[in-house]
Order: sequence, then C-alpha cells, then structure tokens
Amino acid sequence: MLPNVLCSFRIKTFYNLDKILCDSYFMLSSRHQNTPRPVEILCFLVEMAAQPSDTLATLKTESETLKTKLEEERAKLHDVELHQVAEKTEALGQFVMKTRRTLKGHGNKVLCLDWCKDKRRIVSSSQDGKVIVWDAFTTNKEHAVTMPCTWVMACAYAPSGCAVACGGLDNKCSVYPLSLDKNENLAAKKKSVAMHTNYLSACCFTNSDMQILTSSGDGTCALWDVESGQMLQSFHGHAADVLCLDLAPSETGNTFVSGGCDKKSCVWDMRTGQCVQSFETHESDINSVRYYPSGDAFASGSDDATCRLYDLRADREVAIYSKESIIFGASSVDFSLSGRLLFGGYNDYTINVWDVLKGTRVSILFGHENRVSTLRVSPDGTAFCSGSWDHTLRIWA
Repeated sequence: MLPNVLCSFRIKTFYNLDKILCDSYFMLSSRHQNTPRPVEILCFLVEMAAQPSDTLATLKTESETLKTKLEEERAKLHDVELHQVAEKTEALGQFVMKTRRTLKGHGNKVLCLDWCKDKRRIVSSSQDGKVIVWDAFTTNKEHAVTMPCTWVMACAYAPSGCAVACGGLDNKCSVYPLSLDKNENLAAKKKSVAMHTNYLSACCFTNSDMQILTSSGDGTCALWDVESGQMLQSFHGHAADVLCLDLAPSETGNTFVSGGCDKKSCVWDMRTGQCVQSFETHESDINSVRYYPSGDAFASGSDDATCRLYDLRADREVAIYSKESIIFGASSVDFSLSGRLLFGGYNDYTINVWDVLKGTRVSILFGHENRVSTLRVSPDGTAFCSGSWDHTLRIWA
C-alpha cells in the first residue's frame, strides 16, 4: 500500500518535491522503526516546503545583525571627530570667487563636464543631445557632436586629450577621436565601446586612452577595452542604479569608487572585480563621488542635502558637511588641488564651498539660474567649471 501512497503524493503535489519526497521517506524510516504512515509523510512534506522562506527570513535577520555588529565595531574606533583634530589649524581667511567666463551654446540642461589635461579645454554634454568641446580661455566652441539620443548624461576627456567619450539614454559609451580640423565630421569616426542594459550614468578613462570605466542604471559598473570594445571586468554589488564613479588618483589606478540609488558607495578593485569597502550612511541617492587628492579618502554628495567624507584607512565616515538651512540635494562634488576645500553644487542653484578639515562653510557662490548639475576643478587647481540646468557653464576663479 505504501508505494501507492507515495505515487499519489508525487502526482498531487504543487511543487517539484520528488527529491524531497524520497529524502523524507528515508529520513522518516530512519527515525521510526515502524513504516511511516501517509499522514506523517504529508506533515513532513509541509514542513520541508516551508523551510526555504523561513531560511530566507533567518538569513536576512542574520545579515542585519552582522551589519549592526560591524557598525558597533567601527564606532569603537571612532574616538575623535575630524573637526576636533583640526581645532589648532588656522581657519581659512575670506576669499572671493566669481564667474570669469560663461559658456553658452547648449539648448537644454547641461548634465556633465570634464576638463582636458591641457587645463584649457572642456567637454560638456546636455539634454539636447549635444556634446561640445570648448576653449575655456576664449569661450569658443572647437567641436560639436550631435548624439543619436537626448539626455547625454556622461562625458569624459581621454588622458591624451585626443578623444572624448560620452553616452546616456542610448545605453552605450561612444568614443570620438578629436583632430585639429574643427570642420571634420566627428560622428563618422565614432566608435561604440560599451553597451549596458540601461542608461549610461557616468564614464571615466583610466590612466590611458585604451580603457574606460562606465556606470549604468542597470546597477553595474564595467571596465572596457576601447580598441576591441570587449568588457574586461564587470562590477556587481549595487542594489539599484549606479549614478556616479571616480577613479583613484594614483599612477596604477587599480581602484575606483561608485555611488548609487541604493544610498551606498562602494570601493572596487579593478583587477578582481570585487567590492573591497562599502559605506551606507547617506539617507538618499548618492549623486556624486570624488576622491581626495591623496587617494586616502573620498567625498560624496547626496539628495539628503549633505556631503560626506570617508577615510578609507579608518574604514568609516569622518565628516558631514551640512547646514539646517540647506534643504536641497547635492548633485556634484569636487576637491581643490590641496584638498582643503570641497566644492558642492546644489539643486538650489548655489555652489557651497566647505572647509574640509573644520567642516564649516566658507563661501557660497551665486550665479546659476537653475540647479547646478555638475562641477569639476581644473587640473592645475586655478579654477573650476560648473554646469547647470540653466543651459550654461560657468568658470569660477
């Protein structure tokens, strides 16, 4: 009779429990000297079927417990605040920065910009689908490319200054070689390097023109070979859109940091593809990340209206840059060449300048007529450029 009962259970079950059924039979047989009854087998099957969800809930609980313990251990090492260490440091004197150049030419929101290593040229991208190369000294446009899509959210200058990369809603990263002939059709020389399954949010060349890093709304980052278009390494670890990335300022450039909509910033090893450090202290999307000039720390700007500084050696957050009067998100951050100042572009049309050591705001810059979406300090540190939804770029010094 028992084989018929077992066969009946196999047919009527709603799940694929063949293996469980066999295992349960032998397990029950070993538990009891007598042959197991059908009711016992049914109860055991129900118990086995319920285990996966119970196990998942248990794992989630254990994960949260481990996170809590990790934060407690980090807190034990947090013996002093950065501003307390910097108490004996002289405060910065008042200084005045103002707009020196205004670059006009985009027909819609400026979304991204990058400086060339020659300290003179700037590439910018916009919602109008245009990518423009500017001469920052004269404000002249040297090159202009019309992309096949709008919302070009990422652009970057190659280290050699001979090419630019860009991408956005087309899910691709395209590289355009530049030449001295300003009338040359750059679109004809376009090379599609990277392909994601969602929009491209940021791109950055490594220390050569041959490799490029990208981040995407598909929740991943990737390292690509420019010549072949092949993916060299992928980076998985974010639970939502990755919005920004920055390469470590070292000659080897083996690590980079990323931030995203999961409120988490991750430090990645480009050689292994592994996340080596992660920080989750922001309360909203992380829009921008930028390494400290020494490479030992990085700053992030978030929709929670704060900028934060993380020390990689101490493995923790060491400073928060915020004021009660600031209620709009920070869209972009960058350090001065010395690392003493942190520039933050905000959605309330302003640029706040922070003293990194003391955590105080030393200046606030007005000029843009819409949110400041991007900013970058020039390679020589003598000026910085900001881009805005008011369709313009401004150079400050």
